[in-house]
Amino acid sequence: MGVRAPRGLSVVCGRMGPMSRENEGPGADELPEYAERVLEVAELIPPGRVMTYGDIAEWLGEGGPRQVGRVMALYGGAVPWWRVVRADGALLPGHELRALAHYREEGTPLRQAPRSAEGHLPRLDMTRARWDGDHPGSGSGPPRPA
Repeated sequence: MGVRAPRGLSVVCGRMGPMSRENEGPGADELPEYAERVLEVAELIPPGRVMTYGDIAEWLGEGGPRQVGRVMALYGGAVPWWRVVRADGALLPGHELRALAHYREEGTPLRQAPRSAEGHLPRLDMTRARWDGDHPGSGSGPPRPA
């Protein structure tokens, strides 16, 4: 049995809006297998840490940053979407303030924006915030696909 997408969930990552209903019918809420795996990894990221789209693709050994980004845009509202980020540490366009509130609440390392930066929004401090997949305190990561 696969993970089911919550009915009526508003997507909070990527292009905001209601999830597509064009494929309604039996099994319409069933997530594609790749999407399930991406979301499972996103749920493993501890508070205060992040993984890039490319990190998740590499960890899964399948797809790439764009495929992970597409999954997050379509289904990311069901997981802590703010923990899956761009490699440059820039906040997700259109969702900067919501993401920033989560980062501050979780203590995610941030770098202050230079005064010349538009909007003066900070960026993630990727050196300190990036998570490599290890469980906190265990020294070993979650099981990887075979």
